[in-house]
Amino acid sequence: MKAEDIKRVLIIGGGTMGSQIALQFAVRACDIVIYDIKEEALAKSVTSIRKMAASLVHQQAVTPEEAETAIGRITTTTVPETAAVDIDLISESIPEDPILKGETFSLFHGLCPERAIFTTNTSTLLPSMFAEASGRPERLLALHFHDLRISNVVDIMPHRGTDEKVVALVQAFAKRMGLAPIMMERESSGYIFNAMFGALLLSAQTLAANQIASIEDIDRAWMGVMKMPIGPFGMMDNVGLDTVWKITEYWGRRSGNEQQLQNAAFLKQYVKRGELGQKSGKGFYSYPQPSFIEPGFVEGK
Repeated sequence: MKAEDIKRVLIIGGGTMGSQIALQFAVRACDIVIYDIKEEALAKSVTSIRKMAASLVHQQAVTPEEAETAIGRITTTTVPETAAVDIDLISESIPEDPILKGETFSLFHGLCPERAIFTTNTSTLLPSMFAEASGRPERLLALHFHDLRISNVVDIMPHRGTDEKVVALVQAFAKRMGLAPIMMERESSGYIFNAMFGALLLSAQTLAANQIASIEDIDRAWMGVMKMPIGPFGMMDNVGLDTVWKITEYWGRRSGNEQQLQNAAFLKQYVKRGELGQKSGKGFYSYPQPSFIEPGFVEGK
């Protein structure tokens, strides 16, 4: 198989990242199937994709005709057997649970063609955690995306059992999809950017959870010194507080880090109230006009 032979892609998980990945690939002439266990998730995904496509047209990144053609390449289903037909590559974006990921890949291992490559968009887990459970460890690796609305960087992270030819194939495919692949020489939680980003978020959470300073002042400090348009809590709102909480709690429990568990408890308060960040209209800030974008925010005016 060559990169040009990857024509039909299965997106597992119709959430924010799954929707972004689907459109990225569809714009570049791949046929896309989005699979999710909930019809409502798929409906939201289609709505989100149409909004993102309209934004690309507004930015003159694609023509209206190209956007409609791309949308026409995308189908959705809740039926695994339908989703798996003639698939060349899977991109998985489901919750950060290694058991769930392993079970999901195992299901599709029994349904997809032998040639299909399995990729995971996991943010913090390692492919080796569920490689054997997937049924085809030699064809499994991480292809991790950031927010595709602002960055075309992707991380490619194999595990020790990944076939080198598969790694090279995924790298070539990523370039074909207009992406900038960052190659990992060995497994490391958080990849490159996320390892640095995670350290920033952990520090910010700790300061707030321990009541050292307010959320706004922590963001103001980062924005003012680094001359950035957004601070760590604004960034967490963008990621989604449910996702940030799950990751923080998982690694807190796994490492036994008491401070990280306190940070998870701090985040959980927001999640329990349904304040998930930008996607719910409220998190640490209220949207669509969060206070940190207002003139004078950094100065405290």
